Amino acid sequence: MFKYDEQKFNIPELKGISKKNIEEHLKLYAGYVKNINDTLEGKQDIRRIGFEFNGMRNHEYYFKSLEGGPKALSDISILKKAITEQFESFDKWLITFKSIALTRGVGWAMLYYDPTVKKLINTWIDEQHLGQLNGCQLILGIDMWEHAFIYDYQPSGKKRYIEDFFANLNWDVIEENYKNASK
Repeated sequence: MFKYDEQKFNIPELKGISKKNIEEHLKLYAGYVKNINDTLEGKQDIRRIGFEFNGMRNHEYYFKSLEGGPKALSDISILKKAITEQFESFDKWLITFKSIALTRGVGWAMLYYDPTVKKLINTWIDEQHLGQLNGCQLILGIDMWEHAFIYDYQPSGKKRYIEDFFANLNWDVIEENYKNASK
């Protein structure tokens, strides 16, 4: 029977996000991989498949975006050009995206690419399975569940976590996500 493999990530020291927090977060990711495999084997309730699967995939995008250390988004990147054309400027998009990440509750702030209309879409995903956009490709996702930041930032530090997340992003990975989605 087919099984999903737990991916390994090469995440360096991060600004503001401790190695211990990443280790604990990776254990949570490993649990999603185990749970999706258990669900597919009939060991867990099939009604959980969306939650477990999206938990696995969302975290893979999240951790991959932190691999290799921070790398800025080039001014000549096709993603920056698309964001600027669609949202007037990169800074306006970033302000909007960060405000979505501050949504009360647990979930994810996501940037998707809709290949049907060839447009980028910012959205909030409740938990990790309520509101995913069918047919769209994930470009960037920030985990806004407490487990992602509470160890290092406490509940009042949510905004600082978002700033540090963006300071740690490897935009080359995000750019590659966009290139693959917009082919």
